[in-house]
Amino acid sequence: MAAMLLFVLLGSCTNDQDPTLSNEVADQKESYVLGKEISFEQSKGEELKTVNLGVAGDFVILSKTGITSVYKSSITGDIGTSPITGAAMVVNCTEVTGSVFSVDAAGPACKTTSATMLTSAIGDMQTAYTDAAGRSNPDYLNLGAGTIGGKTLLPGLYKWSSSVNIPTDITISGSPTDIFIFQVAGTLKMSSGVRVTLEGGALAKNIFWVVSDAVTFGTTSHFEGNILGQTGINMQTGASINGRMLAQTAVTLQMNTVNKPE
Repeated sequence: MAAMLLFVLLGSCTNDQDPTLSNEVADQKESYVLGKEISFEQSKGEELKTVNLGVAGDFVILSKTGITSVYKSSITGDIGTSPITGAAMVVNCTEVTGSVFSVDAAGPACKTTSATMLTSAIGDMQTAYTDAAGRSNPDYLNLGAGTIGGKTLLPGLYKWSSSVNIPTDITISGSPTDIFIFQVAGTLKMSSGVRVTLEGGALAKNIFWVVSDAVTFGTTSHFEGNILGQTGINMQTGASINGRMLAQTAVTLQMNTVNKPE
C-alpha cells in the first residue's frame, strides 16, 4: 500500500509541472528553428562565392568579334576586342572615357595595341563564364517560368532552363557584400523603358548574368550587373547599363550609356 501511495504522489508531481515552463521550452525550440531558417535565407548571397573575372574585369566592354556604336554613345571604362582585328571596333574615340585596346594596328585612332593582354582578358572571360554557368544547386529554379517582371530578387544562385523576359521593372535587393548569379539557358530580353533598380546597398559589381543566347535591352531601358554572354549583347536606342558587357561574339550600341560598376 505504501508503495502504491508513493507512485501516485510522484505521478501527481509530474503532471502538475508548471505549464509556463513547458511553453517557454517550446517557444525556445520554435525560435531556434525559425532563427536557423532566417539565417539561412539571409546567408545565401554571402555564402555564394563571387565570379573571378580576372583581367576581363578591367574592361567595361570586351568582345571576341567586334564592338559597334551608332554615334553618340557614352562609354566609361576600357573597351577591347580579341582575337578579331581592331578594325571591328567601330567606335568613335570621343565616345570612350577610358582606353581602347586592339590586337593590331587597325581600329580607332586612340587605340592602344596590346595583343598579349587582350588574349589573357579573353581567356579569363571564358573561364569566368564556365565557372558561373557551372554553379550547381540553385536557390531559385525557373522563377516566374522565365518572366520576372515586377519581382524583387534576393541574393543567391538562380537558374532558368529557358529564356528570361523582363517586361516590367524589377528590383535586386541585398547588402554590399551579397552575390547574385543568374544562369539563363536561352535569351535575355528587357522591354523598352524597363528599369533594374538596386536596393539595400546591393552593388552592380556583385551581380552576374550568365546568358547562353543573345541579350537584348529595349529602348531607354536601364540594366544593372555584369553580363557574361556566350553570344551577342545588343543595346537598343537610349538604353543604359551600370555593369560590364563581356561577350563571346559582338556588342552593338545605339546612342547608349555604359558605365563600369564601382
